[in-house]
Amino acid sequence: MSAAPQGAGPRPAGSGSADLVIVGAGVVGAAAAYFAALAGRRVVVVERGAIAGGTSSAGEGNLLVSDKEAGPELDLALYSQAVWREDLAAYAGRWEFESKGGLVVAASGKSVAALRELSVHQRASGVEVEDVEQARLHDYEPHLSKDLAGAAFYPQDAQVQPMLVVAHLLRLARDLGASVRTRTEVTGFLRSGDRVTGVRTTGGDIPAGAVLNAAGTWAGEVAALARVSVPVRPRRGFVLVTEPMPPRTIRHKVYAAEYVGDVASSDAALQTSPVVEGTDSGTILIGASRERVGFDRTVSVPAISTLAAKAVALFPMLRQVRLMRTYHGFRPYCPDHLPVIGADPRAPGLWHACGHEGAGIGLAAGTGKLVAQALNGVEPDLDLAPFAPDRFPEPPHDAEGVAP
Repeated sequence: MSAAPQGAGPRPAGSGSADLVIVGAGVVGAAAAYFAALAGRRVVVVERGAIAGGTSSAGEGNLLVSDKEAGPELDLALYSQAVWREDLAAYAGRWEFESKGGLVVAASGKSVAALRELSVHQRASGVEVEDVEQARLHDYEPHLSKDLAGAAFYPQDAQVQPMLVVAHLLRLARDLGASVRTRTEVTGFLRSGDRVTGVRTTGGDIPAGAVLNAAGTWAGEVAALARVSVPVRPRRGFVLVTEPMPPRTIRHKVYAAEYVGDVASSDAALQTSPVVEGTDSGTILIGASRERVGFDRTVSVPAISTLAAKAVALFPMLRQVRLMRTYHGFRPYCPDHLPVIGADPRAPGLWHACGHEGAGIGLAAGTGKLVAQALNGVEPDLDLAPFAPDRFPEPPHDAEGVAP
């Protein structure tokens, strides 16, 4: 692919070849489509279902730095925050961007000490953190339990409405000449020797200079079609939605300090840590659970009841509030808890942007811009080496050289 200048005008993708085919119309694919089209690329997005039909429609819309330890993921989160707040600032109202801040609460002196230690390293990486003593907790959240020992406040934490993000980013990409094909499943890849030169789909072949695998929880299956391994697996999570409450009953995103540990854990069993926040409509969202059960969509009563009980422990007034509904989905989990971003040297022409687990909404803007830069031959603003697609050990192969 020849490089095109950043900000070049639109070039309609039409029905023929493309510079870039993006597999997946979730938030990561939508962000990549927008930034690639903004850079002058002819972009085609293919999605086997509806836009935002996977993980993007099953979360709370978190844009968090508070839940990340110092390292590559936090660096990406801070970069992505800047993209949300600067590159995409003009469109913030379209997806209900709310810079509400996050309050991480601790139940014991020991948990407060661990929270303070975490914040030291986060500050060194550029995170804004305010230590909150027990006596000041109710200045932040009047309805919090009186049994808590302290907290940390993260003013950079924010929230968006994820389905609106996907819809509007794709609309912006289409305005720049991109096309979006829903109900179009990728069934294979076009090849020229080892090089990927496009995709085979249920709607016909699409030749392309590059293909970006942004298929979320199904990214491992898409990678396998190109005969490479990317160990993205599903991790199920539930969200509870209450009846509407008066506005700002809960002012910030509030979660228990153990949530940070749960995010970093590789345990397959059910884990729950309360995450509670209000919305503009007055409903209160309650998460978060994690469990590795494949693509089992069964509603888990233990997960829901445990989340409800832990939310009530944080906010006792919720005991009198009725639950309106629940929803759940699958986070694209990688074993080392880092996303997969960049060109795949095992299949030239194939790129990946997947495996963001529960942080995909927040990391999408930065991921999309970085991928567009790299595709355009521009040195990315952030080093992509920690997210390399081939960083994992190769799985065992059978006698014919095919991964099981």
